Amino acid sequence: MATQTARSYGGRDAAERASERRRILMDAGLDLLTDPTATVAVRSVCRRAGLVARYFYENFTDRDALVDAVFDSMVERIATSTLVAVASAGPVPAQQIRAGIANIVDVVGDDRRLGALLFATDLAESRLAERRLQSSTLFAGLLAERARANVSAKTVSKELELTATFVVGGFAQVLAAWIAGGMSVPRTELVDHCAGLFLRLAPDTA
Repeated sequence: MATQTARSYGGRDAAERASERRRILMDAGLDLLTDPTATVAVRSVCRRAGLVARYFYENFTDRDALVDAVFDSMVERIATSTLVAVASAGPVPAQQIRAGIANIVDVVGDDRRLGALLFATDLAESRLAERRLQSSTLFAGLLAERARANVSAKTVSKELELTATFVVGGFAQVLAAWIAGGMSVPRTELVDHCAGLFLRLAPDTA
């Protein structure tokens, strides 16, 4: 196995090979985390990645460290791309909100594993429960902050935060059903409907 791995990364320096191994391990972890029938363990991750355990421990102290790294990287990917989408949408709040929601739908639609990791209800990994709560709080905060910059003075900040939290929770459930195939809705229609719900709940952002 070690000889095959060395051949497959021939021509790259040590840092490049190490970076590629980490990417492969995290991708294998994402595969297993989003498979309700799979067990996430060092051995199963290495088997899926095609790497020996030594390379795993070069990157992660244990399987929990891998789970955290995979989850955090996916949240960062969505958060970063969503902020870029919102910033590029122009000054109109309704357009910004729609752009943010559209980006999230596109990201999880293009890689259903990512959507399953963040939103699916049938995952067996108990460690993800707390991480999901933290990410939901993050996304609700981002949504509330974007709306807060544009609402009128009569809108109470706490009410806006509650609305954002409510919308993010409902949005997560909708995405979970959509990703699982239980909701046959085109992407554009899904985005329009979810954005419309938020705008109706927080009309000052329209």
